[in-house]
Amino acid sequence: MADLSQIVKAYDVRGVVPDQWDEALAELFGAAFAQVTGAAAIVVGHDMRPSSPGLSRAFARGAAARGVDVTEIGLCSTDQLYFASGHLGLPGAMFTASHNPAQYNGIKMCRAGAAPVGQDTGLGEIRSLVEGWLENGAPEPAPTTGTLTRQDVLADYAAHLRSLVDLSGIRELKVVVDAGNGMGGHTVPTVFEGLPLELDAMYFELDGTFPNHEANPLDPKNIVDLQQRVREVGADIGLAFDGDADRCFVVDGNGDPVSPSAITALVAARELAKHPGGTVIHNLITSWSVPEVVKECGGKPARTRVGHSFIKEEMARTGAIFGGEHSAHYYFRDFWNADTGMLAAMHVLAALGGQSGPLSELVAEYDRYAGSGEINSTVADQAGRTAAVRATYENVPGVEFDELDGLTVAASDWWFNLRASNTEPLLRLNVEARDAETVSRIRDEVLAIVRA
Repeated sequence: MADLSQIVKAYDVRGVVPDQWDEALAELFGAAFAQVTGAAAIVVGHDMRPSSPGLSRAFARGAAARGVDVTEIGLCSTDQLYFASGHLGLPGAMFTASHNPAQYNGIKMCRAGAAPVGQDTGLGEIRSLVEGWLENGAPEPAPTTGTLTRQDVLADYAAHLRSLVDLSGIRELKVVVDAGNGMGGHTVPTVFEGLPLELDAMYFELDGTFPNHEANPLDPKNIVDLQQRVREVGADIGLAFDGDADRCFVVDGNGDPVSPSAITALVAARELAKHPGGTVIHNLITSWSVPEVVKECGGKPARTRVGHSFIKEEMARTGAIFGGEHSAHYYFRDFWNADTGMLAAMHVLAALGGQSGPLSELVAEYDRYAGSGEINSTVADQAGRTAAVRATYENVPGVEFDELDGLTVAASDWWFNLRASNTEPLLRLNVEARDAETVSRIRDEVLAIVRA
């Protein structure tokens, strides 16, 4: 029997195919999803991984066997699936393992209107149902089998994004896009078509074996090609999408990375210009600059835990207009509170093309502090090492602690957060300060304790 504890994570299903899960299990997940949502119809899509079409179709069969009508949108980005869920008013399932290696696959599920399905919002129930069926046999089919219908929503997705950010009047920009052989290669040509953008396309061929580099732009080694290409061709901006194209990473005209916190602040300023006084969500690892800019623009910053289900719940609770994470996930009220890297990229293009200066100058006002980036340490005793760090800093005067997500320690001119991974024996450290020397000092102090 499959060990679902290994593949059902906090927010999604993810594991190695076929070692940890396969089409037979996908079919059971489809039946369970149908039962837990109680929907008469659902929408299903998939990325370009070799195992995705078969898993997606098996899931659809499982749901149809429970009497549910299934709209299959085929190849899509994750935010395109969220669009379909919102636009059609249907629960949805996306088959992708995002930036994980080729042998992995997974399912990101949502309720109608792209509302998240996480451990406490349905995923736990789905797991329990599947485990029961594995033990006692699959459920009886419904008296009437649901239908399977194909529908292409790519053009509607592009039109919706273009209705939210008007790029038609900007100056012409030279844009390098590295799709990493992922779903950006599917969505970018349609979204950018006819706009004043000279597109230089890198790795747009859909290939779930990722022959050029991993589709994870947060790892610096995976944007080296993009940085080099931007410099070579004298581009105004470079964009890198992850495998399922729900995250977007930006480099400026010098080929230098722009921090996701600076992008969050820039987009927040633009959204607040449209929605004065609105609330903007930021997770606790984004830069100090984000709440500062939000307040300067007359908005209300709201700090939350890391993770899309927390962000989306807080977006819904507060009616927030926008949310951003350090991991380059960007969430929009105008996009059913879901994350879309493409819409964030369009905001950056609009801001850049609406003035004459380079991107490096534009983002400088939003990038105010020095940061370490996320540093992972493999540790056997996460709680013990975290307690040791806290004990050390309890002796430092003027320091404040909070435990909203892991341990955050803050002084007047620096802060750090240390939090445990949900899925691996790792502690993740992020440090920010007013200067790089302080970042280095605090980083080295904390890592010496963590890795002792």
